[in-house]
Amino acid sequence: MIDSQDITSRVLDRCRGLDFVLAGVTDARPTQYEAELFDWLSAGKHGEMEYLRRNVELRVDPRKMVEGAKSIICVADRYWSEKTESGDFTVAGGNPQPRGRIARYARGDDYHIVMKKRLHILCNELGAMFSNEVFRDCVDTAPLLEREHAQRAGLGAVGKNTLLIERGVGSYLLLGEIITTLALDLTAPSAADPCSTCTRCIDACPTQAITPWSVDATRCISYLTIEHRGLIDEKYHEAMGDWIFGCDICQEVCPHNQPTARSRERPPETHSAYAARRNGFDLLEVLNWDEEVRRETFIRSSMKRARLDMMKRNALIAAGNAIRGAENTALYRRMEELRDDPSESQMVRETARVVLRNLRRSTPVA
Repeated sequence: MIDSQDITSRVLDRCRGLDFVLAGVTDARPTQYEAELFDWLSAGKHGEMEYLRRNVELRVDPRKMVEGAKSIICVADRYWSEKTESGDFTVAGGNPQPRGRIARYARGDDYHIVMKKRLHILCNELGAMFSNEVFRDCVDTAPLLEREHAQRAGLGAVGKNTLLIERGVGSYLLLGEIITTLALDLTAPSAADPCSTCTRCIDACPTQAITPWSVDATRCISYLTIEHRGLIDEKYHEAMGDWIFGCDICQEVCPHNQPTARSRERPPETHSAYAARRNGFDLLEVLNWDEEVRRETFIRSSMKRARLDMMKRNALIAAGNAIRGAENTALYRRMEELRDDPSESQMVRETARVVLRNLRRSTPVA
């Protein structure tokens, strides 16, 4: 009979064989942060993400997702390194139009699909070996406090910006899990604090969304550009800069993500599916998109969850910030057209109106 330690070793070897950069195992115990989660929800810091409240009873106890669950296999992909940021992201010829940036995790293929495919393979293999056990794979959308489980499995530790950080690997990580009724040996948990006295992420956040080990989603640029479905409060417009889908600022300043001589020579392994096809979009192009163009552009991307009116809203705000720094007649005229176009959504027309009004107050435009 194969003992649990040998089974666990084989499972982790198979995770590495499936190109996960990190893997570990923890037990399927309830969260130790239930009170903090309920306080965060009660304070409304989840914004419009009502799915967090709807499934909270599952989120605090993985055994309610899989009856009789004993173990959680945790894995991670790394989605960015200096060597993956390749390709030509500029507009050919002449002076390029202002561009809107997108978060690094969205620059390649949709991680939900990339990770799910390999987790399905592992679930099927384990199911064939242990036909009496249950294996459920999860990637992001399942109601699971995945960073807590990943920390207890030894994949890294949660930092002050609430992201999982692994020393020598950084925080550009995507997480996946398999909840199972199979009893596995546990891997050693990670140290509790990767940050010490560092507050770079807190200091750098332009909307002041971060307090130690907590993020107010309603102030976070990633939330505002991806999850928020309505008008964005104009008090955040300038702070959003040129971000039109997500934000990487708190990761860009993190010491654990800074290149070293060793990381330049041997960068942490990054899955090829996340190689960047783009780092952003021409703002004028986004403001001219129709639904068909948006759908075709996002067909392999995790960005497809962002509706057309949301992308135009975000691009309008970024365009206002770009024009504030350098006059651009084409962008200004397109914003005027959107403001006055009855076929556009109320959100797009109102955002254009607010941005144009603020531009007139701050910058004379020819």
